[in-house]
Amino acid sequence: MPIYAVKTTASQERTVADMIMNREEESIHAALAPDSLTSYVMVEAEDYNIIERVLDDIPHARSVIPGESDITEVEHFLSPKPDVEGIAEGDIVELIAGPFKGEKAQVQRIDEGKDQVTVELYEATVPIPVTVRGDQIRVLDSEER
Repeated sequence: MPIYAVKTTASQERTVADMIMNREEESIHAALAPDSLTSYVMVEAEDYNIIERVLDDIPHARSVIPGESDITEVEHFLSPKPDVEGIAEGDIVELIAGPFKGEKAQVQRIDEGKDQVTVELYEATVPIPVTVRGDQIRVLDSEER
């Protein structure tokens, strides 16, 4: 089944994908609006002309990009990447959520299975290891760079 790229207005990707799927067109099977792909929605459909016809009634949908893709070209959008990806031991991070929000810390240990990071707070008089979720920190300085 071919997959087509639909050009959209910026920040309206999810709205366009929802509107395409709410049309309940039998020949349109799926619509994907990945966060990492700005101004585009990927649509799995039987025919290019069907998508063009559906887009006429959908605001914020601009056009269908000529050409087809297959599932191998979009499957990396389908599996979420872990929040701890790109974080290494020794990195300097800022806690962006939780009781220590705004504090700087150094990464001590990473648990990819649980998507958690153990950090040691910088300004603490006694070094306290704190375990937080990967989405609760932001890398400030990485030793790898």
